[in-house]
Amino acid sequence: MRVSIIGGGGLVGSCTGFALQAGGVVGEINLIDVNGDLCRGQALDLLHGAPLAADQRIRATGYEAIPETDLVCITAGLRRKPDESRLDLINRNVELFLKILDDVIAAGLRPDAVVVVVSNPVDVLTYLATKRTGLPPSQVIGLGTMLDSSRFRGLIAQDLGLPPTQVTATILGEHGDSMVPLWSAAQAAGLPLEKFPGWSASKAEELFQRTKGSGAEVIKLKGGAGFAVGMSIREVIHAVALDSRRILPVSSLVSGPYGMQEVCISVPTVVGSGGVRAQLELELWPKEVSALQQSARVLRETIDLVLTSNPNAAKAAVGRGASGAGQASGGGRGGLPSPSANGQAVRVTMGSGGSAVGGRPRVTISGQSGGGRGGY
Repeated sequence: MRVSIIGGGGLVGSCTGFALQAGGVVGEINLIDVNGDLCRGQALDLLHGAPLAADQRIRATGYEAIPETDLVCITAGLRRKPDESRLDLINRNVELFLKILDDVIAAGLRPDAVVVVVSNPVDVLTYLATKRTGLPPSQVIGLGTMLDSSRFRGLIAQDLGLPPTQVTATILGEHGDSMVPLWSAAQAAGLPLEKFPGWSASKAEELFQRTKGSGAEVIKLKGGAGFAVGMSIREVIHAVALDSRRILPVSSLVSGPYGMQEVCISVPTVVGSGGVRAQLELELWPKEVSALQQSARVLRETIDLVLTSNPNAAKAAVGRGASGAGQASGGGRGGLPSPSANGQAVRVTMGSGGSAVGGRPRVTISGQSGGGRGGY
């Protein structure tokens, strides 16, 4: 697989490049950045370590690499200025993001390419990418709450004194203040987290609040996140490259699950070759479903606010003709597969007991008929 990282000279982009190099799965890593010298320096640094990692092609390049790219990862973004409002920052990032999308499209984005959006606000920008690129919605993935979930697991493991890989915990919803922790599915060493020795409701709230504030904490301490977000991005890209059908909390266009419509938000998503293979509707606690629906309302309000205040965003949201973008009616390559072909809700149980394979949590799915694009 050939991967192009736009913003590859920056902290997030370069950490993504390094994570992909260390992973040794993708065959080509292209770094693209407006800062040419920085980009070339990052590529050269990676190249120097290539003999110790994997036989990959690594280079600093421009948009001329896009026509041969299988997966485009967009990490470029702007930081908030002093006294700048949240909406002003969003609109500045929207303008930059739309310019990048237009450059990618003009360069010759392949119709079978997958686009992974990392830039913030990731859910809003994923929505615009879904509309603007003209790609089927299944081929546009936002990083969503992947990083939040990883932070969540790491902090829980640290507090309980457990190996991080033995903690299973997921956050869904917005990558932002309205994110939703799934306590109903959280486990430690294969046990329900709520039954683990030393666990309490106050500890749960404390760790969740720290997870929500982790981004700001890292920015305060070192200027911005890099390593963990690079690893999170690698998980998504490897799932696509290996067609591993991993269930990941990523953002994509949702129309149906949990009653949510026309919004990009993180739900349990089967990621494999071509991008989103299915969106699964887990059986959650009622209060978790309500919180997830509220998160979707918050995101939809933000999207509407951006479309109202930013003419370029409104134009982009119209889409690029009858390409299927923005239509998630299921069936055909242009739509997302329905959660279950037999019309029943898909139920997913995740654990990390003795039947786990390769140290990964086992996943049991019921209500899935198998076969077709959404099968296993």
